[in-house]
Amino acid sequence: AALLQESGGGSVQTGGSLRLSCAASGYTPSPYRMAWFRQAPGKEREGVAAIGRTGMTAYKDSEKGRFTISQDNTKNTLFLQMNRLKPEDSAMYYCAADSRYNNYASLQALEYPDWGQGIQVTVSS
Repeated sequence: AALLQESGGGSVQTGGSLRLSCAASGYTPSPYRMAWFRQAPGKEREGVAAIGRTGMTAYKDSEKGRFTISQDNTKNTLFLQMNRLKPEDSAMYYCAADSRYNNYASLQALEYPDWGQGIQVTVSS
């Protein structure tokens, strides 16, 4: 069975950095597109960054220039480098994947059938 496992979360101070990783196992071939979402208490889940297998990327407007999504296709691993973190970035971060043929880097949660358990990111002021 396909499995997504996030790692790298934790607590940092404002202005700090974190690098999230998502290991995708059980996929043959590797997912066509993957994405990072986040959900803060009382708020809807929102797309943060997405990437297609061809390298197409998409970012939430407010995160452009601060967050960078990348992938290592040989190891089926997705990354999210987060810099200049702010308290409003605090949330559960989820890795999502779509193994159907579609390279479009979408930030819409409904387009991803597979999800990880999530990992907490907390940014203190």
